[in-house]
Amino acid sequence: MISVLTERCKECGMCVTVCPTKVLEIGSVRNRRGYRYAVPAHPEKCIGCRLCEYSCPDFAIFVEVGAR
Repeated sequence: MISVLTERCKECGMCVTVCPTKVLEIGSVRNRRGYRYAVPAHPEKCIGCRLCEYSCPDFAIFVEVGAR
């Protein structure tokens, strides 16, 4: 399961770039600070590698491995 803390996300796109299975994308909805945040567009493709979590400079994304 992928959780995004939407108010922390600053639309940097690092998580989208590093994901080997293209699970994430930048959504169209904006948070209170005006940034479009990452959304798990294809959560079924997640392999639990946590590259998105490790690359997020704002600690806005978390992966719960094995929670399917």
